[in-house]
Amino acid sequence: MEILYLLIPLSVVLVFLIGVIFWWSLRSGQFDDLEGPAYRLLMDDDKPHREGAPVRTEKHDTGRLDDDAGRHDSAPNPTRRDS
Repeated sequence: MEILYLLIPLSVVLVFLIGVIFWWSLRSGQFDDLEGPAYRLLMDDDKPHREGAPVRTEKHDTGRLDDDAGRHDSAPNPTRRDS
């Protein structure tokens, strides 16, 4: 029972401290733009490359879809399985 004399004031101080920190974060603009940082992460940084610097090229995927690129719809595809 005597522990309540310690725990109740401690919990009140803790709740007050959390409230002050939350109020500060609201007033300082921490929650103004929640989606902006996520979009900035996905944005592409297309910077012109320097002369003499190696140019990064993406590898061409030669998967199953590329095999069908030159064929007509009427031509059968022996590698495709209809399931």
